[in-house]
Amino acid sequence: MARFGGRLATGLREVSHDPAVLDGEGWWAVVHDFEGRLTCARFDQVHPDPAPTPVHHNWRGPDPGGWQSSLDRAGYTAGVRRIREHIAAGEVYQANLCRVLTAALPDPDPAHSDIEALTGLLALGNPAPYAGTVRLPGHGVEIATASPELYLRRDGDAVSSGPIKGTGRTEHDLLEKDHAENVMIVDLVRNDLGRACATGSITVPDLCVVEKHPGLVHLVSTVAGRLRTGAGWAELLAATFPPGSVTGAPKSSALRIIDALETAPRGPYCGAVGWVDADRGRAELAVGIRTFWIDRSGPAGPLLRFGTGAGITWGSDPEREWDETELKAARLVAIASGQQVP
Repeated sequence: MARFGGRLATGLREVSHDPAVLDGEGWWAVVHDFEGRLTCARFDQVHPDPAPTPVHHNWRGPDPGGWQSSLDRAGYTAGVRRIREHIAAGEVYQANLCRVLTAALPDPDPAHSDIEALTGLLALGNPAPYAGTVRLPGHGVEIATASPELYLRRDGDAVSSGPIKGTGRTEHDLLEKDHAENVMIVDLVRNDLGRACATGSITVPDLCVVEKHPGLVHLVSTVAGRLRTGAGWAELLAATFPPGSVTGAPKSSALRIIDALETAPRGPYCGAVGWVDADRGRAELAVGIRTFWIDRSGPAGPLLRFGTGAGITWGSDPEREWDETELKAARLVAIASGQQVP
């Protein structure tokens, strides 16, 4: 099943890893891992359905103290300093440094680790504009996202993206560094979309707008364009993936630095998750941030994973960037662990 935008999709018909199917027919749930694995699931039935009512006995979350990070504080702040060295050497202007949090789920019974039940808890405690669920256990995909960030929206040949750069507890926490970083990533997204869009069609309708979300604020911009004749999903994803806001600029240099510094694969975190209605030519894919996924592949039992990160520039303070990753994770990890949040 999949659930996005107040719609529930059931009756799995097929699963494909070819982006060309998204230009065909039917309603598809899409999960694109940061490392490149694309899963497209076509469903027979799609009907209006509100977010699931939280059923607490269907979700037994991890021990609040049981989370482990792929990078500890010392490792993360050292990574920030290393990125600043790359910036000083002229190799990159900005790079997103992330870490993956992992905790064991206490009950291996899938009935007590239902990702849709976690979706209901997130909808209650941390509503988000691009929240959703994809549950395909037979294909290794069990994801609940509370993403606030638009990766790609499509309506016919009109496409847009809503990169986020700049995070604080309140608007007063946002610095000049945050605004500069946002503008930098807008330029990157303009360039990415321009590779698949008609020449001269790229615009920036909104630049550095403050958006309020539970427990924090973001700076958000909008970049729009029109696909060139003959371009479809394969070309659009090839031009824009991974999302610029969670990689860096230049993207190629940032990806090389990320690969050297991060110690765990990001998986669906910082990838893309959402839906494509091929019949109507419409779609909405979110950047896979504020996203949980279940890993049942290991012998030790099911693991719950969650990613968090921050964009690093020359103006970054290592301790402040660590604190930003903590801020982004705190509320959602508490919800998944069964703790009460204000």
